[in-house]
Amino acid sequence: MRIQGLGVIDEATLELDAGFTVVTGETGAGKTMVVTGLHLLGGGRAEASRVRTGADKAVVEGRFRAPAGSPAAKVADEVGGEPDEDGTVIAVRTVGSDGRSRAHLGGRSVPVGVLAELAEQLLAVHGQNDQLRLLRPSEQRAVLDRFAGDEVAEPLQEYQRLREEWLRVANELTERSERSRELAREADLLRHGLGEIEAVGPKPGEDVELVDEARRLADADQLREAATGAQYAVSGAADGDPDNPGALGLIGEARRRVATSEDPALRALESRLVEAAAVLADVGAEIGSYLDHLDADPNRLETVLARQSELKHLTRKYAADIDGVIAWAEDANQRLSTLDTSDEALAALAARRDELAAELAVYAAQVSAARTSAAEELGKEVSDELTGLAMPHSNIEVAVHPRAAEKGDTQALQVGKVLLHAGASGVDEVELRLIAHPGAPALPVHKGASGGELSRVMLALEVVLSHSDPVPTLVFDEVDAGVGGRAAVEVGRRLARLARSHQVIVVTHLPQVAAFADRHLVVDKTADGILTRSGVRVLDESERVVELARMLAGMDSTDTGRAHAVELLAAAKADKDSAPVVRRKTRKKVT
Repeated sequence: MRIQGLGVIDEATLELDAGFTVVTGETGAGKTMVVTGLHLLGGGRAEASRVRTGADKAVVEGRFRAPAGSPAAKVADEVGGEPDEDGTVIAVRTVGSDGRSRAHLGGRSVPVGVLAELAEQLLAVHGQNDQLRLLRPSEQRAVLDRFAGDEVAEPLQEYQRLREEWLRVANELTERSERSRELAREADLLRHGLGEIEAVGPKPGEDVELVDEARRLADADQLREAATGAQYAVSGAADGDPDNPGALGLIGEARRRVATSEDPALRALESRLVEAAAVLADVGAEIGSYLDHLDADPNRLETVLARQSELKHLTRKYAADIDGVIAWAEDANQRLSTLDTSDEALAALAARRDELAAELAVYAAQVSAARTSAAEELGKEVSDELTGLAMPHSNIEVAVHPRAAEKGDTQALQVGKVLLHAGASGVDEVELRLIAHPGAPALPVHKGASGGELSRVMLALEVVLSHSDPVPTLVFDEVDAGVGGRAAVEVGRRLARLARSHQVIVVTHLPQVAAFADRHLVVDKTADGILTRSGVRVLDESERVVELARMLAGMDSTDTGRAHAVELLAAAKADKDSAPVVRRKTRKKVT
């Protein structure tokens, strides 16, 4: 990944490890710009304020592995993006100082949304904002659905399809029942208009055709004079007067003269004169036909003018032209089909509504059952992760319960013997609850967890969800906030184990987490009194010791701090060497 002109970063190239890469640096050095760059590569919102002061644009370039046939490779193929020789594909996002943004993929200019599609297959960024978002009930339901995969996704898709039709039919029934008089008046007006149009019987384009015909009839004498003169010039006098041979006669004379010439070059012109004579003969015949059909009948003109008057009556009332009148009639017929307020029509609508409600209730129950089953499994897996994150006595409970319909709820649905609110995502409410220790009550996570515990709960959720998600690269932006001591070591250990099956990129301020990384990047900051510049570099082992000592409360200049850093690195290495591989689960991704 390469960054230019983004925030305090002037220019930096990040060589990311296939396993666990950690990014550290002093506060304000620009660590978050790394995550900002990833957001931009993922199609995130571009802001002019992110462009470095004095720069005309910010550029972020990333090289992604997209194996042939993979969903990511298909995204690139669809827009004509070309992979490099090593099979990787390059994505580029440019943000101008004026806020305008451009995107490229595989050397092709693409809409920003294409980068979002690519990132959806390859990249997942988790930050503190994600923690806050996950506290919302709707997000907690989305987390459960993502974990459950197709077991929820398939019945939920059918539920949503049926719900849309059910609401449409129910709303139509309500409208027809409550506005029967108003709708009846509207139907009468439509029928009256349709009757007028049907009585006239307009044809498409008829008004334009009549204008042309009326003009010809009104100007018949002038048109006949012009056509007769043209025919005389082409064909000559009707009595065959040799003094007025016309164009055809003159061409005939020219043919005879060149045909009798002894010069081959002159005789060669005869064929072209034959062609000219044929064209003139056709024109003469067409002029004759025009004269034969030129109608000067005043009765016909009167008929045309009367028809125009009938059509103008319609265009004054219903549309600007006859084609518009015909379109109005078609729309009116369609509208009439929805305005039937007879008892039979209302009964048919009510029957259809009830039929759809019964089908909808079946799928709502299937979604609820699938969520309940997945909730138990999700709670157990997250609780197991918490044990590894120094919360061995805590448990997570994922509660799924129906949302009862309130009085007057227009989306109330009978499911079994209970009346529930049929929302867009089903009839369930989902809540993550924390049991802090045996015997403690199950409380919503935002009430039952401290700041550090909440970070670990969210990290545990992200780890569990990553196993059910095929996205190969996971980015964590200071999700270890509020964590320290032994818990911080456990966070580092879990991230390192996650890096056995994913590429993991972590921005952190904790030395206990940084010690577990396979590659350590540091963001350095320099200032010349006018501008602050930051760059990113890879640390070797000795430099890692100094950086970890700095992170240990600024102990980089002391032997004790460095000794502690060496001890952290050694302990982390030993733990990674003995750790089992974390396998991905085979749950299907919800699309």
